[in-house]
Amino acid sequence: MGGIALYIMVAILGSVALAGAAFAFAGAKGEKQAKRMAAVTKTQLSVRATRAADASATQRKTMQAKLKELEKQQAEVKKKVRLSLRRRLEMAGLTMTPRTYYIMSAIFAVVTGSALFFFGQVWYVVLLGIFAAGLGLPRWWLRFVTSRRERKFTKEFAGAIDIIVRSVKTGLPVNEALKVVSTEIPEPVSGEFRILVDGLKVGVTMEQGLKKMFERMPTAEVNFFGIVMVVQQKTGGNLSEALSNLANVLRDRKRLHGKIRAMSSEAKASAAIIGSLPPAVMGLVYMSTPEYIKLLFTSHMGNLMLLGCVTWMGIGMLVMKKMISFKF
Repeated sequence: MGGIALYIMVAILGSVALAGAAFAFAGAKGEKQAKRMAAVTKTQLSVRATRAADASATQRKTMQAKLKELEKQQAEVKKKVRLSLRRRLEMAGLTMTPRTYYIMSAIFAVVTGSALFFFGQVWYVVLLGIFAAGLGLPRWWLRFVTSRRERKFTKEFAGAIDIIVRSVKTGLPVNEALKVVSTEIPEPVSGEFRILVDGLKVGVTMEQGLKKMFERMPTAEVNFFGIVMVVQQKTGGNLSEALSNLANVLRDRKRLHGKIRAMSSEAKASAAIIGSLPPAVMGLVYMSTPEYIKLLFTSHMGNLMLLGCVTWMGIGMLVMKKMISFKF
């Protein structure tokens, strides 16, 4: 019995030893295998990250090249194309035809000339008034209306891009997002996008529609928007992210514009005071002693002096305007 118990004990201990050796070998093999798998996985991830970085860099270079190409083309077109009166009326948001504009300018010139002749002005003053009323003031008014419309458009444009971003993120197509903008944003942004959407419905491409939009509203913001849309359409990518970045850039430009206006407000106030001082003094003198200042309007030398004063005052105001106008 003692010998049998000894054999049984030896067999049990041998089995335990063999099991421990097998477990240790399997554990070591598993550890090596895990290390080998981690190394292979790390290599694959590194290769994938390198490929993704290369693809992103290639896409960025492609977008930069297309941006430069589009900007160059638009700059060349802007230099070559001379805006017609019909185009300037469209940019101002006016529905009148060039014929109506010319008729209204002629009527205004005739009324101004008749008023100057009725008050006894000499012939060259009458001609100067007709020229200013028929050509100068209407063109100045048209530029003023166009500039005011561009400012209103720029003020609401960043909000329009935010609506496009939210619409695209919710799954709407780009055309439907543009349609939402044409109904939700105030004028003149809604009108421009409505024209764009109507053009897309009848077969106009996105690039052509955005080009026409830039012709009607030649601002840097519309130029940026058109470039982003065209480049994304040709190269692909995340449209919502690109437009979101564009909206942030436009808001930064708006804040910069506000800072510039605040910094130049003192200079503008000084220019306004200096420019309005001579006419105000003339009006006060005319109200107190009209015989003293009537010589400027009744005598030949007085008319020449008045013309010279107006000319030099105009040059001075243009110089001051140039000094306080900042481009950014």
